[in-house]
Amino acid sequence: MVDPRLEVLGRRLSAVDEVIAVASGKGGVGKSVISTTIALALRGMGRRVGLLDLDLTGPSTHLILGVEGVRPVEDRGIIPPKLHGISYMSVIFFSMDQPVPLRGADISNAIIELMAITRWGDLDYLVVDMPPGIGDEVLDVVRLMGGSHFLLVSTPSPLAIETVGKLLSLLLELKVPILGVVENMVTRPTAGVKGRLEVLGVPYLGAIGYDPELDEALGDVERLMGTRFARDVERLAEEVERRLNKINPEHERMK
Repeated sequence: MVDPRLEVLGRRLSAVDEVIAVASGKGGVGKSVISTTIALALRGMGRRVGLLDLDLTGPSTHLILGVEGVRPVEDRGIIPPKLHGISYMSVIFFSMDQPVPLRGADISNAIIELMAITRWGDLDYLVVDMPPGIGDEVLDVVRLMGGSHFLLVSTPSPLAIETVGKLLSLLLELKVPILGVVENMVTRPTAGVKGRLEVLGVPYLGAIGYDPELDEALGDVERLMGTRFARDVERLAEEVERRLNKINPEHERMK
């Protein structure tokens, strides 16, 4: 039997021009901060932007944005609240500070439900903060958000490079569009990430330098966007848009 929510989900995304799925394959590489900051950077460029936190068991984008005192509005679904000009949705609105212990089919069911009830409206970009790992969540986004473009995050760590390499191999096998890989928390130039990407034929989108002031800026968007980290991410946002416009020139003309 076909899940009726899938048809609804398609309609919810019908007015979203581009979906950018930010993934890493492992935790601790700064994926959520990059997801949040690139959404803010795109909004700063005058784009209509949504941010969806799909990390159901460990959401953190609300902490980065400093979310307080806002709730979604129920109207034939859920209308995300706007924070700093961004339409924002997270499981945190429903779970509050309680843990969400999910596994197996329950994860897929929760992802479908969250995506089916959310009314995004007209957006240029929907940035999706993917959960860490290579599992059901990645496969669900590939299946449910057809045409999503993946932006992968690594660090210079050999462990991160290895894990991102496995995720890239999976996405390439599934013929999923890949924007490229950005290298985060860089203290000095290395050839590790670039070398791995050259073998796979995947674009290297540059490096984001380690910023010791970043942690203290989390929760304060104005302060966050004044960091060196944010300046690097703003350049990344420009490069991501350039690549997406090259893939879909019609989107560029409509802005």
